[in-house]
Amino acid sequence: MALRPPVPAAPEAPLPLRAFLRAIRSNTLTIWPQYAYRQDTAVRSFLGRLNVLLNAPDAIHHVLVGNPANYRRSPASIRILRPITGAGLLLSEGEDWKLQRRTVAPALAPRVMPMLARHIAAATSAALARFAAQSDQPIDLLASMQALALDIAGGSMFSLEMDRYGVPMRRMLAEFGDRYARPRMLDMLLPPSIPTPADIGRTRFKRRWMALVETMLAARLATPQPDIPRDLFDLLRAARDPETGAGFSPQQLRDQVATLILAGHETVAVTLFWAIMMLAEAPDEQDWLAQETTGVTIEPEAAYAKAATLDRTRAVVSETLRLFPPAFTIVREAIARDRIGDLELPPRTVVMIAPWVLHRHHALWQDPEYFRPTRFMPDQPPPPRFAFMPFGAGPRICVGAQFAMTEAVLVLAALTGRFRITRVDARPVLPVGIVTTQPDHAAKVRPTARA
Repeated sequence: MALRPPVPAAPEAPLPLRAFLRAIRSNTLTIWPQYAYRQDTAVRSFLGRLNVLLNAPDAIHHVLVGNPANYRRSPASIRILRPITGAGLLLSEGEDWKLQRRTVAPALAPRVMPMLARHIAAATSAALARFAAQSDQPIDLLASMQALALDIAGGSMFSLEMDRYGVPMRRMLAEFGDRYARPRMLDMLLPPSIPTPADIGRTRFKRRWMALVETMLAARLATPQPDIPRDLFDLLRAARDPETGAGFSPQQLRDQVATLILAGHETVAVTLFWAIMMLAEAPDEQDWLAQETTGVTIEPEAAYAKAATLDRTRAVVSETLRLFPPAFTIVREAIARDRIGDLELPPRTVVMIAPWVLHRHHALWQDPEYFRPTRFMPDQPPPPRFAFMPFGAGPRICVGAQFAMTEAVLVLAALTGRFRITRVDARPVLPVGIVTTQPDHAAKVRPTARA
């Protein structure tokens, strides 16, 4: 029987203002009413402004590709993410974004993936050894995946062991999610240039967070520089804008690294968590995947080439990204008046594109609530381009999407090839949308070594 993962109940009708604000702060996944999963648009007025959810692929294409210059990030997303990413690629706009994108993109180009995949394989091998030493013992799945993803980020970005930095970094990221990532009403009403009371704490957090990143950069700069790049930091430090020849200043380099740490490890960690959780809940799907992964050895030098052959593993990762997209919503604000089909959008309209809703939309997917990895196998027709977008779309598509996918595929293949994963208890695990799509509690699983 196909698995239907439990999710928070969608309200029958749009939430009143107070309930909406509570939902935004506690679990954003609960703000969309049931009809949003069946209609092309869901429109409401919120705090005196038009708020539009788009589900039609052609409308999404218009916002993200056809007329992206007319849609900027919302004030709330800027003030929430700025303390942890600085002025890096994620939040930059206009010409500054174009310069950063041109400079960063070559560091994550396909030709670089074999080098980065070596770091993935090395960190995963060490994690497998730890799991083998604890075989048949319950483990905190999310914490384990976060630690592994952080080890991979440390190796691929800095060629550093993360034993020294991993604990304070995870502690600060947890503090950020609990205290500073939940939007308040003033965060949404005021422009980013006007501080809100919550911004005082965010500013203090930013000083401590960036100090930790700078400490890591200092440790990396203290190591001898090789003749050929060994990690992302070497590539970013040597990166030059192909049009101007300009490189990153020390502060710009720090902000790019902070952005990549957040985007490059947290999103992969939660994807691996949900993938393994689904496989633990669906033993038939796990057995199907194990036919491909059992006995597979992922050597550092051949890791990237191996990832391309793992069709079933990639299908499981894709289906996980469909059901539990780490970036569950994209919010934009219209700068000037625009029109999408019959819908008139005045300036300052809040436009939402929610992969959480889009990937479960009944007009775009068959049995959208069910975990069915086979829908992403090569012999199946691909989904419409703007119906499946776990990494965004258009000019601002995630620059690290290929690296994230490669990492998730290699780690999942290595884990399921060595271990059978089972649940420790039967308590349902519900997704919670704060910054990424997190579980509502620390679920535990038991990895048992395969014969």
